[in-house]
Amino acid sequence: MRKRITPDTARAWVDVDLDALVRNARSFMAATGAPLLPMLKADGYGLGALMVARALGEAEPWGYGVATIEEARELHVNGIVRPVVIFSPLVPAMIEFVNAVAARPAICDVAALDAWLQQGAGPFHIEIDTGMGRSGIPWDDPQALMAVRNLVGDAAGWEGIFTMFHSAEKNPAATAEQWDRLEAAMAAIGRRPQLVHAAASAAGAYGSRFAGDVTRPGIHLYGGRVAGLDSVPVAALRARVVGLHRISAGTTVGYDATWSATGSTTIATLAIGYADGVHRQLSGSGEVELLGSRVRIVGRVTMDHVMVDAGNLPVAIGDVATIFGGLVTLDEHAAHAGTVSYEMLTALGPRLPRRYLNLE
Repeated sequence: MRKRITPDTARAWVDVDLDALVRNARSFMAATGAPLLPMLKADGYGLGALMVARALGEAEPWGYGVATIEEARELHVNGIVRPVVIFSPLVPAMIEFVNAVAARPAICDVAALDAWLQQGAGPFHIEIDTGMGRSGIPWDDPQALMAVRNLVGDAAGWEGIFTMFHSAEKNPAATAEQWDRLEAAMAAIGRRPQLVHAAASAAGAYGSRFAGDVTRPGIHLYGGRVAGLDSVPVAALRARVVGLHRISAGTTVGYDATWSATGSTTIATLAIGYADGVHRQLSGSGEVELLGSRVRIVGRVTMDHVMVDAGNLPVAIGDVATIFGGLVTLDEHAAHAGTVSYEMLTALGPRLPRRYLNLE
């Protein structure tokens, strides 16, 4: 694969297919029958939150989800007017900063709820812990639920209630139990807000069963594999060949000489490394696409370079290797690194240009 070199493709970069992103959003809506509250946290899963938000506007989402006040601020100051929910638990000392970026907080305990209501009437969402054990008001704590009931009785700003499924991708019974617990908590509170939401990407495979009023897809939008759902690749990580070495049997490659050639072969050096998000765990185990073939990573992944065994391929300086997003999928790449697709995307380094394709 040879491409004309431009300043943003001189070394390594990420191609982001915005049409594919929107397609995945629409397929999720079709599967669940509910509007979207797509997750844009971690800079849009590493692909650029602002550009992702603008592209997803084509799917007319209810709003967007982020994890931090800074993430909400980026959307706010750049003209994103749809609602933004900050899903990290609200700390009362940060209320003024949440208000400054016109965001909705996730309120996860009674003290934070009381503090929020004392300082205004802005919209907010309450999290119920139905089994994740991470944050939220426990579904089976009658004292806490009664306190919530008393506080939100006439609170105009109570906009949403939600929970986090812990095993939606592999445990339907536990997921159904968590949904029932959410409904039990709402019954104890005695009031249903405008928006009930629980379904992230994995729960989309259940269709409308746990969709509620809005859904919260994340990895599905960005091209990660979710059982039972149809998605297309969105991101392709690419790097130039910057070095070529023809070596003979017994020649070692890389730090610590962990790999040696079993025969005559060509080693291609790619201008990308762990500072760009190519995990060091891929040393000697990962694969990349080069000239339409899968080739193996050999030797240690270094900070700025990766070496691959190109065999007898007619490789030239300037050729482009696709680390993932081509023959090697995002999920295959993650599996080789012993992790998940979420981490692969969010680990993409800031020195990688993001090139946005399509949706013009």
